[in-house]
Amino acid sequence: MPCEHCLSQKKTERTEEEKKKLINRLSRIEGQIRGIRNLVENDAYCVDILTQSAAAKNAFAAFNRELLRRHIEGCVVRDIKNDEADIDELMDIIGKLMK
Repeated sequence: MPCEHCLSQKKTERTEEEKKKLINRLSRIEGQIRGIRNLVENDAYCVDILTQSAAAKNAFAAFNRELLRRHIEGCVVRDIKNDEADIDELMDIIGKLMK
């Protein structure tokens, strides 16, 4: 059981290619966030900031969809095969993503 300060003690092994794709997506999101910050610092028009914020939100949603797909195809399938499936955990994370 994880301690109260940890999210989980479980780990997921990823290939270098998987890590590279996920990290590239996160790097793009980071750049978008920095761009939004610059817009705010430079008193940009609200609609321009909101447009960039929506783009960052959509980029994060795409990252989450990709990670969830990989989780279901890998971790969930593996756990079902080993009779260790935690459907409640899967439903909880889907619920969090759909808020």
